[in-house]
Amino acid sequence: MLKSTDVVNEVRLAESRIRSNIRQTILEHSRYLSQVGGANVYCKLENLQYTGSFKVRGAMNKLLSVMSEELEQGVVTASTGNHGMAVAHSVKELNTSGIVFVTENASSTKVQAIEQIGADVHYYGKDCAETEVYARRYATENQMVYVPPYNDIKVIGGQGTIGVELARQLDQIDIVFVSLGGGGLISGIAGYLKSVYPHVQIIGCSPENSQVMIQSVKAGKILDLPSLPTLSDGTAGGIEPRAITFELCRALVDEYVTVTEDEIKESLRLFIQTHHILIEGSAAVAVASYLKMREHLAGKTIVIIICGANISLETLKSIL
Repeated sequence: MLKSTDVVNEVRLAESRIRSNIRQTILEHSRYLSQVGGANVYCKLENLQYTGSFKVRGAMNKLLSVMSEELEQGVVTASTGNHGMAVAHSVKELNTSGIVFVTENASSTKVQAIEQIGADVHYYGKDCAETEVYARRYATENQMVYVPPYNDIKVIGGQGTIGVELARQLDQIDIVFVSLGGGGLISGIAGYLKSVYPHVQIIGCSPENSQVMIQSVKAGKILDLPSLPTLSDGTAGGIEPRAITFELCRALVDEYVTVTEDEIKESLRLFIQTHHILIEGSAAVAVASYLKMREHLAGKTIVIIICGANISLETLKSIL
């Protein structure tokens, strides 16, 4: 079983490995969110990262960790969208080829973006956990490199470089709100930040319609649960059996919160209106979670991870 020290060590390695391949994203002070909660709120704008989400950090760290001759065989991944775009971008940067397996209901906007970057897209399965199992098997059978969306220490380490940047950008952090799906993002950030700020509180944020990790942690084991449709497609779906992020979430996440689809919609509209920056549903989940808890956060220094900006024009139009 992985320990938090393993995460910290991998984050440090990832920081030196991928720094020239990623952006240090802006940490923007939010006047509006600070005022409504009486807190000191900052937004980490990973929606401005390459490919429009944090995912390129983990994908690039995984690929830069393997031998060049392995990369020549090609790369495989499974994704609902953002991770697929990140792998496609990383594959192109490293001059190799890639296949991205997506669920049958994947966002058409994100699928088109993957294809435009240059990766091949194959559809398989109705749930991301099912797609991940198939893609991993495909990679093994064809001797290709598999890049998991979250269930890999190298991927977790790459996402954790957000924590390294936060430690450079703020002297003190009390609470961090992180959207939670498979747990790679929150495991990397929490593992590293708790080594720098021992008293920092990490809040895992999920939509009510898809909260598999939260319910699994409550049950003490990984559950196979259905997910209802949600605007937070980046966090939706099941968890791979024996996922290493499960125990990391149990050990590192201090509290969990869920939000409704209406709360996600309202927070997305509110953020665009007050910050004039585009975000996607999974990012709005973290904003909505802060707003839901704001009455208990006065005087705290808070970071909200704005994890992505990839939303279709049709969805955006319906929300606005």
